[in-house]
Amino acid sequence: MIRLRAVVLDLDGTLFDHRGASRAAVADWLRSLGREPDEATQSAWSQIEERHHADWRAGLVSHDEHRRRRLRDFLPLVDSPVGDDAVLDEQFQRDYLTRYRRHWRAFDDVEAALAAIGAAGLRVGLLTNGMPEQQNAKLEVLGLAGRVGPVVTAGELGLAKPRPEAFRAICDRLGVDPAATLHVGDDHPVDVVGARAAGMFAVHLDRHDEGPHDEALRMRSLTELPRFLGAQVSGRS
Repeated sequence: MIRLRAVVLDLDGTLFDHRGASRAAVADWLRSLGREPDEATQSAWSQIEERHHADWRAGLVSHDEHRRRRLRDFLPLVDSPVGDDAVLDEQFQRDYLTRYRRHWRAFDDVEAALAAIGAAGLRVGLLTNGMPEQQNAKLEVLGLAGRVGPVVTAGELGLAKPRPEAFRAICDRLGVDPAATLHVGDDHPVDVVGARAAGMFAVHLDRHDEGPHDEALRMRSLTELPRFLGAQVSGRS
């Protein structure tokens, strides 16, 4: 049996309320167009985001192109014209990202989780499927910069979770064996299945009770993290 030596945390949906910030940004954007936000439009944005972000994670499109494709799918739904690439790049920054940033916040359970990790004597790192500039800016705004390092991003690596190489990269940066490392993330196929394929111990943070409900290592809040920190593991979980 191996005692845990480190904890690797996801950022969006785990420490940072991406869903809340994104929904608030889209609501603000719709109001600027003279439209009242509605659940159907909000859901459409989320579904479009996930579809094209999945293509970026798989290396099928560039990060900039995945953003353009999101707008190409979404703008017709709100009766807005679709411009060329340069127009779309400017529009994504102006109409979405600027509003998105205004709503950045950490989840209320983050401080207690970091305190628990520190009290357990474990190292902590962060692995995120994003670009370095934006993800590090989030950490600055949230007051987490320098507290959850090292920080490894998919943009830096040139590959994304759930690729096992991404998980092994953060373990290498931490100087710990994957088998002695706990990974915590909110996206089960990406964060949990991917981490286990890399030989890590993984727990699903299921904040919205979306499942899978047969996952044995699952928690609804980071306040539950301490019960996993003293685990002795045999490698793959």
